[in-house]
This record gives sequence, structure tokens and C-alpha cells, in this order.
Amino acid sequence: MPRLSSGFVIAGAYADKIRRTMFAQMRDYVKRDKEWGQRIALAIAQLNRFLYTLLVEQLKIDKGDVVRVRIDYDIDEQNKNIVWKWDTLTVEAFRRVPQEEVEKVVKTLTAKALEISTAAVAYTLEKLGETFDGDIVLAIKLGEREVGAAIITPVNESLAVLKKGAVLEPTPAIFDKVRLDISPDKMLDEVLRETLSKVILSARHVDANEALNTINAIRERVAVKPMAGYEEVEEGTEE
Repeated sequence: MPRLSSGFVIAGAYADKIRRTMFAQMRDYVKRDKEWGQRIALAIAQLNRFLYTLLVEQLKIDKGDVVRVRIDYDIDEQNKNIVWKWDTLTVEAFRRVPQEEVEKVVKTLTAKALEISTAAVAYTLEKLGETFDGDIVLAIKLGEREVGAAIITPVNESLAVLKKGAVLEPTPAIFDKVRLDISPDKMLDEVLRETLSKVILSARHVDANEALNTINAIRERVAVKPMAGYEEVEEGTEE
């Protein structure tokens, strides 16, 4: 059974490392059939969604802390799908969190891993400014942290268009040209939050650099300071 291992990596970069490692392991499948690339990206996004809940929301890991994630998986060739073996997941955290606490939380959360890995993300929005042609630029936040940006074009009271959006957490992703239908009982920001919250299903999953470049291109439209990237991965040897 194949195994995915992140190696030792700073917590701020685990999502990108997992993506690169998984695509390296599955490169032969991607070469044979492009559809595999989409299926692998979705599986990675679901794993990263789960790990965000575990590491950031539950264990309160700092971006500079070091973690290592390992999990076995099956390759369903008939349905072109990656099946995570959640009961094999092991997570190590170094510097701030006692390992026994990590193991306790892992055991608790893996019982509902499928639900967590596909759950909506509770983003909030903060207006950064407007462009000369009337587009609205917004910061996308998780808690107090800015994790992305979006630019929208209001059309009328019942319609707007998300021209572009990108997030780094819980998994790097980009939204392209999404129609936002605004019902009478909802505000534009509420509809946009709902669209962004379905990042696992509705976005295009990319590496962290592509997402960061998109975020900063959006921020540049209203002359806002670029968002800083994560530190480079701290590699370590495997057992």
C-alpha cells in the first residue's frame, strides 16, 4: 500500500509539500490520463482541509513549528480516485505541542475525518478598496489571519461576478469567474462567503506559489502591500 509522507516541514508549508509529494508519487498516472490530475488535486485538498482542522484549529500549531504527516492510501484505478486510509494517519509536531496531546487529537478527529475533510470553510471578508473601474477588492480571512484575496464586479442588485479569487489556507486554491446570484434575503458578502466556503469542491487546486501570485496580483489592483509568502520547507530525513 502506498504511503504519503510530508517529511519534516514547517507547519506554514505542509499543504504545498503534501501537494508536491503526492503529485510526484502519482506522476505516472497523470502522464497516462489528465483526469487523474484533477482527482489527485481533489484528494490532496481534502487531506489538507482535514489537516488544517487538526493542526491549526485544534492543536494551535504556529506556522514556524515543525510537523511530519504520514498516511497510507489506496489507488482506485477503475474510478480514478485516491482513498485515504484515515486510520493510518500519523502526525508529529515539534517544539510547542506534547506528542501525547497530538496523538489524542488525531485519534479523536480521524473518527470523523471524511466529514471534516469535505467541510465548508468559515472565511470572513474585509474590503481593501475599489478599482478605478468599479471592481471591489476584498481580503479573505480565517480568524484573524489574511489567507487570500478576491476581486468582484457588481452588476446589479441581484448579480455580481467573482472575477478572481485565491486562498492559501486550508489548501492553496484559485477561483475563476464565478457567477454570484444574490437573492433578496442575502447580501453580496454573504453569497461570496458561501461560494468561497466550498473551496474543496468549487476551486481549482494549485501550488502555494501560484495561489500567492494570484493573491498579490489582486491586491496590487488597489495598491495594497503584497502578502508575504511562507518560509521555505525545512526538509528532514525519513526514518
